[in-house]
Amino acid sequence: MSIVQLPAPTLDPRSLGKVAVLFGGTSAERDVSMMSGSGVLKALQSQGVDAHAFDPAERPLQDLKAEGFDRCFIALHGRGGEDGTVQGALELLGIPYTGSGVMASSIAMDKIMTKRIWRFEGLPTPDWRMVSSAEDCVHALSVLGSPMIVKPAREGSSIGLTKVTDPSQCAAAYAAAAQHDPEVLCEQFIDGDETTCPVLIVNGQVQALPLIRIVAPDGNYDYQNKYFTDDVKYLCPSQLDADEEAEIARQVVRAFKTLGCRGWARADVMIRRGDRQPFLLEINTAPGMTSHSLVPMSARVAGLSYEQLCVHLLAAASLDSAGR
Repeated sequence: MSIVQLPAPTLDPRSLGKVAVLFGGTSAERDVSMMSGSGVLKALQSQGVDAHAFDPAERPLQDLKAEGFDRCFIALHGRGGEDGTVQGALELLGIPYTGSGVMASSIAMDKIMTKRIWRFEGLPTPDWRMVSSAEDCVHALSVLGSPMIVKPAREGSSIGLTKVTDPSQCAAAYAAAAQHDPEVLCEQFIDGDETTCPVLIVNGQVQALPLIRIVAPDGNYDYQNKYFTDDVKYLCPSQLDADEEAEIARQVVRAFKTLGCRGWARADVMIRRGDRQPFLLEINTAPGMTSHSLVPMSARVAGLSYEQLCVHLLAAASLDSAGR
């Protein structure tokens, strides 16, 4: 697959007006959001954008209107930030924002609803069961097979996620997930290559960016390895077969469009060992922008610096009267 080259933004940063970078918040992903938002704020300011920090955990969103902000860069992660709630508030305030609208944000945050829609549309995603007890989790393991992934239905960053190989592990795995969300997802484990594919709107078209192949120690791409170590190898270009990468890119673009996403996103895809069948795991509509984050890494390979990416995303901020 040939590497797409992205055009650098050419607009005058002053035309973007007074900008609030929303980060922090109250979700379990607050710490990651703080890292993302701090990076975005610094990047926008370095490009001459009149950008200011805004933490919804410390100030009411109404202050955005009162203080004359013209648009928002959403660097919030988790519930209250990428689940449609803050997007709905900004719609009511009439302040354009980055990323997907209310409906797409809400659906994408819910892994179970996302999988139902993808499955209905014929997109490949691992088999799953929604469970409400440790006993249900044991039954899911007998149906889905070992290993199995147990995780909250509406969290990210691998928070509350456990890989289960034996029924004796189900009670602890269920408890770990349920403390973050009453809806717990048991998912068939796909053994193979772990990849992620960012999506960006470029000149009005949905464009898949270069695929990243993730090689984690012992295959353990957990919270610690994602954000706080340098032990994970990120291969971009992915070194996969060109036709294989092109097919994954096509599926990710379909997955993005199917949910009604806009602006940008990042989809996680597992490629099953043996038959090389790709499976969509989830899509993130407010991807991380930390020093270890994947969208900036892919964008750099496509010719767009971290700072240019931030300006590109901010320039595309909009309202969504259709509620998506």
